[in-house]
Amino acid sequence: MKVNKERLKQDFDNIARFGKLDNGGVTRLAFSEEDLKARQYLLDVMKSLNLKVSIDAFGNIRGRREGQFDLPPVMIGSHLDTVPNGGHYDGVIGVIGALEVIRVLNENNIVTKRPIEVINFSCEESSRFRAGTLGSKVMVGKFTKDKLKTSIDKDGISLYDALKQAGYDPDRLEDARINNGDIYAFMEMHIEQGPVLEQEKYQVGIVTAIAAPTRFKVLIEGRADHSGNTPMNMRKDALTGASALILGVEQIAKSEAGERTVGTVGYVYVEPGAMNVVPGKVELGIDIRDINSTDKKVAVKKVIDLIHKIQKQRNLEIKYEILADEEPVVLSNKIISCLENEAKKYGFSYKLMPSGAGHDAMYMTNVTNVGMIFIPSINGVSHNIAEFSRMEDIKMGTDLLLKATIKLAQEECE
Repeated sequence: MKVNKERLKQDFDNIARFGKLDNGGVTRLAFSEEDLKARQYLLDVMKSLNLKVSIDAFGNIRGRREGQFDLPPVMIGSHLDTVPNGGHYDGVIGVIGALEVIRVLNENNIVTKRPIEVINFSCEESSRFRAGTLGSKVMVGKFTKDKLKTSIDKDGISLYDALKQAGYDPDRLEDARINNGDIYAFMEMHIEQGPVLEQEKYQVGIVTAIAAPTRFKVLIEGRADHSGNTPMNMRKDALTGASALILGVEQIAKSEAGERTVGTVGYVYVEPGAMNVVPGKVELGIDIRDINSTDKKVAVKKVIDLIHKIQKQRNLEIKYEILADEEPVVLSNKIISCLENEAKKYGFSYKLMPSGAGHDAMYMTNVTNVGMIFIPSINGVSHNIAEFSRMEDIKMGTDLLLKATIKLAQEECE
């Protein structure tokens, strides 16, 4: 009993149409027209597979295959939204893999003890509203209604209004909440988004822990002056201050915190942005991550200390806001063991590994046992139009997802 690679490819190709760019990439932002079309495709497929479909107030889509008993389900899935000018594999493979699991169970007339649910989480990417994994956060009570109107995209549209425009009901956000015990187990299949599996020639990764970010928005204010008539020692250059901070973040992550600490300045906005004007204002975003909470706190403190140092040395006004400060999580030993046992049984080469990227899976640990499967990313590329994973590897990961889903749904994982 194996998954069908051609069916996986067909789902993949069908979803790839929504938001496809001329350069081969994709832009399918949360609750955009492209995202809504992809969601409709998913709904149509779910209904064709005789799943009982439900959509909560935040737009999370769930398709339920009933089991022998009315018990909390095994849930599998990921997300369909993308970053701007991104690739087609991130998140999507977890959704199409979950659909293929249902197809295989249906065609083999497998009756499981527990129900199985396919889920598409809304707004996993932070690209539109500068906050990610929102669908899972809503489900576990980590993102509340008061934040909907203050989360605003670059066009001035609030998350509240985007939900309304998409046909969802943000005023009933609490109805999307699930409690501990409502879900028996959750598994997410995802591309690795890094080079390890490909370089070390493993077929799949079994995730042991997920790093969590601390994210800053930093505003640096100096003074905009004429570039020709302002002596160097009289300048308040916001951009050179930002440059010192950017290089400092890199240094802290590389050698002053933990072995797995990473630090990124992902965007910089400069005003007035003219060649002949000393930059007067800069906004930038900092992302610090680690799977070790203590090491991450060390890095965060060093970044804050550096901000104060630059402010004093360069006579700038610097304000910062911590947008997110989340805790790393360890995944379920029960599901890790189940995935390992199935990988050994069916001859999959696998690596136990942490995830440096955040996923909806990390928030589901608040309410249930969670596991993750990684499949190789060619050249480690992700969030990029060059993102690519082989369909054979996607099939391999889906085979493992299938085996482990059946074991969990039959309550055969110890």
